[in-house]
Amino acid sequence: MVGLVSTAMVIAISLGFVSLFSFSTFTGWVSYFLLCIIPMEIVASVTWGTQHPNFAGGLRQPAKGLVYVLVCVAAALVVAPIEFATAGGAIGPPTPMLVMCTIVSVIITFWLAIMWGGWPFTKLIKNPVVGGLVLLVVCYLLNYLLFRIFFNYDFMRGAPVYVASLDPHGLFNAWDALVFYLSVIMVMFISINFELWPFTKYPALMKQPVLGIVWTLAAFALGGLIFYIGVGWLGMDVVAFNVRVPVPFIFGTIVVMNMMQGALFGSLKQPIKGVLNTAASAAIGTLLALAYHLLAPKVTGTLKPGPPSYDYEIWLSSALLGVTFPFLIFHAEFFKLWPFKRANP
Repeated sequence: MVGLVSTAMVIAISLGFVSLFSFSTFTGWVSYFLLCIIPMEIVASVTWGTQHPNFAGGLRQPAKGLVYVLVCVAAALVVAPIEFATAGGAIGPPTPMLVMCTIVSVIITFWLAIMWGGWPFTKLIKNPVVGGLVLLVVCYLLNYLLFRIFFNYDFMRGAPVYVASLDPHGLFNAWDALVFYLSVIMVMFISINFELWPFTKYPALMKQPVLGIVWTLAAFALGGLIFYIGVGWLGMDVVAFNVRVPVPFIFGTIVVMNMMQGALFGSLKQPIKGVLNTAASAAIGTLLALAYHLLAPKVTGTLKPGPPSYDYEIWLSSALLGVTFPFLIFHAEFFKLWPFKRANP
């Protein structure tokens, strides 16, 4: 019940926030800045466990939550201009190249912070604050390298938003590359629903870097299969597939596992617990995506779906994962669901 009430509150705040901006401003500068917040948010909640720096970890709510939110905003104030000058070529408003590069920086941070547990930085660097910051920097550097290798924007040639100097001319269509990234990281969220079963059956797998290697390979295999089934076999438009499968599922998992703290099926054992968590994440994410779809005209106005601009799909993914997602994590991990849930003495 705490999770449901908290989720409803955060969604209301998120949609109210989105309604303050026009479509172009929201999907441009606003979404870009919020995306720059999320990697630091992952480090603070996962790598630091909201316990570091020590002065912040020892605070009471709501001061503790506010401090960590400010830490993430401060990080974004540093990162956003750097990304804008490099991946964005200092061209405003943010270009599709800059926005996609920033989106996949979030995915790379998930990969290194969760699937690899921050290894080897958290092992080699004794100071957890320094280790987390080094991890963050490495995530951005690695992300930019991979972005230059894999993303190609030739399909945008002739469009007003195309900037030839920013096109990495990588191996794959940029939309395909982005949605493939999201399909792979979706498998990470499936694993979280299963509480890392069946890896937990084998203690040797639960140590880094073995877990990172095995989990990454499994995510690539299953995520690639999911992507192929939807886009290749069923022939779905890649952007439509994105807002119907990985985006709602990731969003639903945050509700089930973070906001509800895995309490829906808490008394059950794996793997049945994971199956039900996964089904609930898919159902809740899909229903909430439908709710956003119905509310979009009132919040932002009429949005055109489909190619070439994909206005509706970009708005939906930005509203779900660019705004509501970080706001949910703020409340669940930084504020620990305060004031609805009080900390134990």
